[in-house]
Amino acid sequence: MSHAAQSTVNLLIDTPSELVDLQKVIEALPPAQQLSIQPAFQRVLESTNRRRKILQLVQDSIGQLRLDMKYLVFDLEATRRERDAYQRQIEQWMGDNGDSNENQPEDN
Repeated sequence: MSHAAQSTVNLLIDTPSELVDLQKVIEALPPAQQLSIQPAFQRVLESTNRRRKILQLVQDSIGQLRLDMKYLVFDLEATRRERDAYQRQIEQWMGDNGDSNENQPEDN
């Protein structure tokens, strides 16, 4: 199989069925008409596949963004828990120090 035929087969594997049907109709035309239509069909086919690849990249990027957001939310929640724990420790420490200062006799 030639390189051009192989690339056409590869393009047709992921091609919508409507374009495959159109390719079959073009192949049934007389050779002169095929030659005039084939370049435009190839551009449409390449454009369709390029759009499909772009869409896949965008979908992958959105999936990665969602995953990153989940990690960020998890990290934010963990940070908030740590902050709250430290605030409780500070309040407890301040409370303990405040109680010990109140129990000491004042020098008047």
